[in-house]
Amino acid sequence: MNLEEYFARTGYKGSTEKPDLETLTDIFQHHIRAVPFENLSIHCGEKITLELEHVYNKIVRKKRGGWCMENNQLLGWVLKRLGYDTSFLGAYVFNPHQNAYATLMTHLVVKVVIDGKAYIVDGGFGVSYQMWQPMELVSGKEQPQAPGVFRFTEKNGVWYLEKMRRKQYIPNQSFSNSDLLEKKECRKVYMFSLEPRTMEDFRFQCTYLQTSPDSLFTKKSICALQTTDGFRALIGWTLTKTTYNYKENMDLVEFVTLEDEEVEKTLKEKFNITLEKKLVPINVKGSYTI
Repeated sequence: MNLEEYFARTGYKGSTEKPDLETLTDIFQHHIRAVPFENLSIHCGEKITLELEHVYNKIVRKKRGGWCMENNQLLGWVLKRLGYDTSFLGAYVFNPHQNAYATLMTHLVVKVVIDGKAYIVDGGFGVSYQMWQPMELVSGKEQPQAPGVFRFTEKNGVWYLEKMRRKQYIPNQSFSNSDLLEKKECRKVYMFSLEPRTMEDFRFQCTYLQTSPDSLFTKKSICALQTTDGFRALIGWTLTKTTYNYKENMDLVEFVTLEDEEVEKTLKEKFNITLEKKLVPINVKGSYTI
């Protein structure tokens, strides 16, 4: 494993001399625009493991993506190698359909401290809840980014992330009531504490998320990639393309339904992913919004 090969994968050509916020932001943005958030392994007969070497080989050499435990573990390794003060935290994701936070700690994020200031770096959430810049870990401060306005609030040692989005313009009206569309303009994303975690803390969750019939990830095949002006996502057979701030305070959300034979071609053309095994798309209604 080496940094040069990782940077070739993400297309980053900037400096690595100084572990400052500007460099961190640039490295992070190259990652989220090159490495998809995806769970396709589950739906093509592969096993997702937490070993860093396996994650590196999958994302860097095989040009695949991954979910939070893969993307953020790799990002954490890169940042630590560059001299950043990093640690892992564990989060509980909000389920809008149940209007509650998960009881299982399933989301891994990276905390980075620069000149005494703490930031959250999360390259593993995908779709419209994917931050585009490291977020300063301060309570109550609105932090506007291209995807919308993010905000942390802290209560009794527990931190909460929420996001305010713009209005949505959906040209294909047959999708205007899609269960994939987030209806609320302010949405809870996840909650977490500042207790440092290790990858061992996620071993059970990694198995559960890819095997349990109750897991979101067994119910939907997901691949999402950030672009320079929004993101694209393939969920089951539904391809979506979101353009941020298409008009004043409005995002453009376009939907297309693919045929079976178009899925793998779309993964290659839109996400630069070539799978070694046959994908079986799935999209059980509910529990996931873009």
